[in-house]
Amino acid sequence: VQLQAFGGGLVQAGGSLRLSCGAHGRKFGMYAMGWFRRAPGKEREFVAAINWSDGSTYYADFVEGRFAISRDDAKNTVYLQMNSLKPEDTAVYYCAAHSGRGSYEIDRTYDYWGQGTLVTVSS
Repeated sequence: VQLQAFGGGLVQAGGSLRLSCGAHGRKFGMYAMGWFRRAPGKEREFVAAINWSDGSTYYADFVEGRFAISRDDAKNTVYLQMNSLKPEDTAVYYCAAHSGRGSYEIDRTYDYWGQGTLVTVSS
């Protein structure tokens, strides 16, 4: 599976962005998909995931209802709608396809990664 994330950019605090992740290759709908981020000087961290079988969603605590992950299997695309953005959301955001084994919150349980898209939130 090849993943490509896009949609990042510069936005003011309180603004919104929608990230997209297109997938090419094996059947997209077989994978749970996740979003991670890496802020400058910090470790990569889990943001959100969506289960392929029933569409269940999972979020990191810091999301606090501001983000929404969704998927369109017909388009082989997963989205991350981000609202009420804060400067601390500034990071490179990565989409990833889960291996089917282990917790969605752990990055090593994902087999495929996109190249990342930069989100910068100004104060």
